[in-house]
Amino acid sequence: MEEKNENQVNIELNDDMANGVYSNLSIITHSPSEFVADFVQMMPGVPKGKVRSRVIMTPQNAKRLLEALKENVAKYEQTHGAIDSGNMSMPPMNFGTPTTQA
Repeated sequence: MEEKNENQVNIELNDDMANGVYSNLSIITHSPSEFVADFVQMMPGVPKGKVRSRVIMTPQNAKRLLEALKENVAKYEQTHGAIDSGNMSMPPMNFGTPTTQA
């Protein structure tokens, strides 16, 4: 008899999704019940970007994603060397709302 692995999950990936989308900026916001990650494509010299994908997840899944990213970055750097973070400054963000002042 064949033993079934109870922890096995089948995940479908259609052709359109398999192509992925390019993003060179991500913006992450949250509320008490969810995290929203917008993946944006910014073109050099163009002051306006376009959200290419939005992922909404629970705080628990956001934390799982954080841990998975940490683990994968560590594995990558172990194989390929340290990732140069380069210029970590953020471009000015304008979402059509008034600028926040303290």
